[in-house]
Amino acid sequence: MAAVVIQRKWHTTAEVAEMLGFGLSKTKMLVLTGEIRSVKVGRNRRILPVWVDEYVERIATGAEGWAA
Repeated sequence: MAAVVIQRKWHTTAEVAEMLGFGLSKTKMLVLTGEIRSVKVGRNRRILPVWVDEYVERIATGAEGWAA
């Protein structure tokens, strides 16, 4: 029988910080300023994986003009 892989629908701010390689404080600031979209569920913020992807794409697109 094949193993079932369940993908999480939401990420916590701490999980997103780890995914991006950012500190928790920086990630919380990005969420609070709306740079990374989120919703409030109870007392916590939750972030859809696609919203993380949107943030990364926006940042990467802005960096395209830079020469190494």
